[in-house]
Amino acid sequence: MVTLTGHDDDATGSTGGTGGTPGTTTRTPSRALDVIESSTAAQSATGVSQRFFTSARSVVVVARHDRAAQRRGIAEATTRGVPVLISDASVPREVERLGATTVLTSGRVRAVPGVRTRPVPEKPATSPATERSSDAIVLTRSRSANAVAVATARIAGATVLQVPDADPRRSASVAKTLRSRPDSPVVALGRPFARNLAYTVQVVRRDVRQPAGGFLALPGKRYTAMYGHPGAPQLGVLGEQGVSDSVKRVERLARKYRRLGKGTVVPTFEIIATIASGGPGKDKNYSTETPVSKLEPLVDAAAKHGIYVILDLQPGRTDFLTQAKRYRSLLERPNVGLALDPEWRLKPGQKHLRQIGSVKVAEINRTADWLAALTRRRTLPQKLFVLHQFSTSMIADRSKLDTGHAELATVLHVDGSGPQGAKQGTWATLRRDAPDVAGWGWKNFIDEDEPMLTAQQTWDRVRPRPDLITYQ
Repeated sequence: MVTLTGHDDDATGSTGGTGGTPGTTTRTPSRALDVIESSTAAQSATGVSQRFFTSARSVVVVARHDRAAQRRGIAEATTRGVPVLISDASVPREVERLGATTVLTSGRVRAVPGVRTRPVPEKPATSPATERSSDAIVLTRSRSANAVAVATARIAGATVLQVPDADPRRSASVAKTLRSRPDSPVVALGRPFARNLAYTVQVVRRDVRQPAGGFLALPGKRYTAMYGHPGAPQLGVLGEQGVSDSVKRVERLARKYRRLGKGTVVPTFEIIATIASGGPGKDKNYSTETPVSKLEPLVDAAAKHGIYVILDLQPGRTDFLTQAKRYRSLLERPNVGLALDPEWRLKPGQKHLRQIGSVKVAEINRTADWLAALTRRRTLPQKLFVLHQFSTSMIADRSKLDTGHAELATVLHVDGSGPQGAKQGTWATLRRDAPDVAGWGWKNFIDEDEPMLTAQQTWDRVRPRPDLITYQ
């Protein structure tokens, strides 16, 4: 469980040990995972003190905000083995909790009522404090920005790891340490950790990797996909041959791109799972939902041969989330992601091919929430979450797209067909003022593009290079 700012003393662990200064005792936090949702270095420092020190009855060090004062304060606190805080409104209460009778100040700080205050000596104490050992791990985005909190954690004996983007999956050394210490409590400093830390720590500790390697779907990989529906050649190249020949064909496609540059190229099937239909059908939603059993042979073959799968939804008059839930059993597989195709999302009274469909971003976000929760509960590796678009009107309020799920690598896939100049124009338009997505997709239409780019031309002419290249 991730805990918010504020600390319940009754929930702490047992006393760890005494330091060099009499009356100073430490503890290892009992919570397996705790986030100090601090927005300032001072809040981080106080939060660490709360979690790692039960008392410091003789001395606490309080430093001014400037770095020189903090360095002097850290040096004094390290020698004495006591916590060091940054002067702010929370300090008096923390000093009282620790039971300190003296505050050593480094620089000009706020007064702390009821205790003796004197400056850090010009010549700091020279006797090193008793070395402490804590099983806890502290994560910080920046050791320098949180220097005081880091120092207090180290004084208490904790291991401190720097995680610049608040995602331990992105650092091999951080992931290795967390994996080697699966039972160590983890305390993270700062609000950016709050949303995703439980999932990301679990993934690295359980070594849950992508089928193609690594913890992340993106960046670091390029997906080359065949698009279509099994047994339906009119819907794309994936339906032009049987399962075994589709495997061979997509592997040939991936080899073309492997020859063009370094990096991991992942052969991919993008399977139309629900097909936009001209008639309403029995459920009146203008979409034909393919039974899971019909898709399983292709998905099974993909898993066997290291091929990624993206299930594509064309929902008609129903909504994306309702259709996504139909394919839960397939989406629970580690090599299966999801694509939403707003072109085929109808409003009441609309029919396919009479207008370009569209969807409100809130519906996309609800679907993303569900898929992220599924991925998290099943402890699956990060999934591709693909949004098809060739017109700005297809996704209403796109700026509000939630791209913050660590469980999902969101890709905006530009689907325009026709002359290459027009396709490049669509690419540029949709990239303008785009949300901060994990990757971009480009589609090559074998029959509709004028002309279709070769693999070499796609590599050379499309900038930035797309992360997902689909053939239809």
